[in-house]
Amino acid sequence: MTTTQTSPLAFLKGHGTENDFVIVPDADNAIELSPAAVARICDRRAGIGGDGVLHVVRSAAHPEARSMADEAEWFMDYRNADGSVAEMCGNGVRVFARYLERAGHITAGEVAVATRGGIKRVHLDKDGSVTVSMGRARLPEDGVTVSVDGRSWPARNVNMGNPHAVAFVDSLDHAGDLFTEPPYAPAEVFPDGVNIEFVADRGPRHVAMRVHERGASETRSCGTGACAVAVATARRDGVDPAVSGTPVTYTVDVLGGTLLITEHPDGELDMTGPAVIVGEGTIDPAWLTGH
Repeated sequence: MTTTQTSPLAFLKGHGTENDFVIVPDADNAIELSPAAVARICDRRAGIGGDGVLHVVRSAAHPEARSMADEAEWFMDYRNADGSVAEMCGNGVRVFARYLERAGHITAGEVAVATRGGIKRVHLDKDGSVTVSMGRARLPEDGVTVSVDGRSWPARNVNMGNPHAVAFVDSLDHAGDLFTEPPYAPAEVFPDGVNIEFVADRGPRHVAMRVHERGASETRSCGTGACAVAVATARRDGVDPAVSGTPVTYTVDVLGGTLLITEHPDGELDMTGPAVIVGEGTIDPAWLTGH
């Protein structure tokens, strides 16, 4: 926040499959949220608490999004809980769109949202679920080995606009506590860090996952992670819609609920799940700046 900010800062709280966010409306990009301020807001004991902050800005008002303003009016300036900037957040996009609807900026139906990971198409369904077009996954050849408590697994490199390492395990308990990032090697494959998913089978085209999100520790859900997991699982199963010409849908259980991921023959991925706004209020600027 800028040092000149003296009025209370409006916020909302929302979640998508319990991946929770503090929403800061700022259409004109007038508020500077420092990494320290974001971390203070997201602190679960001394702050409001959240896996990240959704800074809601008109694309035309943000230097990183002006080039997308003709296609998407709103920019999701997403920050991780530690204050670092992130390219994208799938659950965050759904909650972001739900906020835009609540605020009267959009109505149910289609909306385009600008993100650092590109423009995402969102559909707000009348049943309360939200579907996001997540783009295509890239599958770099170089993977890593992930280790927890003396066990190690190969992890597939999947890029969803942000980096993921997907490891298949017999039991999700093998992931450990995930308070800290599991070590992986070679480290140079992910020089800026990585989201690490541990995946266990639950049935035909049905898996469960736990995730350590880069900059946020273990979270209850990760949308881009669920997409990465669905694609990695499909390839492990010998399924590729680009080859078969038929879409494939995987059910992905996360700690906070269930997401449906559909991969189409053109490689585009759709993610469907809930998005809920749970409350709103104001933040004391003196507290936020530590004064």
